[in-house]
Amino acid sequence: MTEETLFEFPCQFPIKAMGKADIELDLLVVEIVRRHVPDINEGAVTARPSKDGNFMAITVTVEASSKQQLDAIYQDLTDHPHILIAL
Repeated sequence: MTEETLFEFPCQFPIKAMGKADIELDLLVVEIVRRHVPDINEGAVTARPSKDGNFMAITVTVEASSKQQLDAIYQDLTDHPHILIAL
């Protein structure tokens, strides 16, 4: 039985991770995502600080090839102690 998904793969998929702003969160998130998507396009990474500047949201848009790939990325992100949430 195949797993149902609303996405057609491959597709462009934004992955967002949030954490404290006191570390180089963008480098950490890109390093984790690169384990699963080796070629991340230039301009695929955006960073936005929270209103008070304590937290940072990093978005990496990738060419996703499967639901399993996305699940693995999210698992690695949420397993890391510096990542507070992954969306």
